[in-house]
Amino acid sequence: MPFHGVDYFQVADLLTDEEKLISATFRRFVDDEIMPVIGRHFRDGTFDQTWPRRLGTLGALGANLVGYGCPGLGAVAYGLIMQELERGDSGVRSFASVQGALVMYPIHAFGSEEQKLRYLPKLASGELIGCFGLTEPDFGSNPGGMRTTARETSDGYVLSGEKRWITSGGLADLAVVWAKCDDGLVRGFVVERGLPGFSTRDIHGKFSLRASVTSELIFEDCLLPKSSLLPGVKGLRGPLSCLNQARFGIAFGAVGAAMACYDEALSYCKERVQFAGKPIAAHQLVQLKLVDMLQEITKAQLLCLQLGRLKEAGKSRPQQVSLAKRNNVKMALECARNARDLLGANGITDEYQSGRHMCNLESVFTYEGTDHIHTLIVGEDITGSAAF
Repeated sequence: MPFHGVDYFQVADLLTDEEKLISATFRRFVDDEIMPVIGRHFRDGTFDQTWPRRLGTLGALGANLVGYGCPGLGAVAYGLIMQELERGDSGVRSFASVQGALVMYPIHAFGSEEQKLRYLPKLASGELIGCFGLTEPDFGSNPGGMRTTARETSDGYVLSGEKRWITSGGLADLAVVWAKCDDGLVRGFVVERGLPGFSTRDIHGKFSLRASVTSELIFEDCLLPKSSLLPGVKGLRGPLSCLNQARFGIAFGAVGAAMACYDEALSYCKERVQFAGKPIAAHQLVQLKLVDMLQEITKAQLLCLQLGRLKEAGKSRPQQVSLAKRNNVKMALECARNARDLLGANGITDEYQSGRHMCNLESVFTYEGTDHIHTLIVGEDITGSAAF
């Protein structure tokens, strides 16, 4: 019998019963609630406003955080949630990643007790939506060059500057914003929507992540109360630690996108008949592409599982996360391109999902640290020489 499914080395046997249940729960959610509508949202460039509360009910938001209404799941369980969400669409996973890893995590790790009690339960439930303001129009891979400033006054801080490419920015009730203070150190602030001087502008015309809101955040002498400061961290360690949390989820998520493309390509090739009445799956070059896809997905699954176990044991390092993000996103993008190729002309229509994943993964390849940046992070780790 030919192999069915995308678990060629029975990786699921290495999971706990709880992890298997969580994976199955989110697989059903994606199949039942995301897949029937995601094509329309991607086509129209819209984000379903029911998703945040639904993801909150299922425990997907801040899933690996403990207390304050958060589920407190292990790293592997959290990663499997991201994997299943991205099997549906990178935009859906991006929303959950930003909410949990880039908004809830810094409040949980660096916030005051008052901030944790005020924001985390509502962010976990999806009642509140957050965004993460780090990237600027002229400073993406070099966050240390940011121009956004927070000038301290007797009443609080005056925030001035602009952030760009911000997932959920136009939806957000609050933003975790990173800015340079008077001493030149980067600090984090929780900025609520509605404050005078804080506005957002959505970015349209995207080829990628169309079922996700991407925005600019604009701060024009926005007066923040002193209570908005995240007191527990100074310097770039704060935002970079958040990015490390998000990259971990992306490493898992990319595998989900690759799995979706492989499933679709395999099914199509077994049904598509050409040349002497045989399905194209019976031809050598087609089998080569399918085997390459399965091989790389299997390697990425094992890489993710070990990374998750290291994280649970407190042994993972940011450089390992960089290697996983670099490998798995590149792998998923190649799988999506191969699947699009195997689908022929059908692959350029939104009747099939591989083209959508291919476009989405072009963004995932770039954000949360570009492929080149992760190459240099791992390169410095293994050689001891910084090349940037």
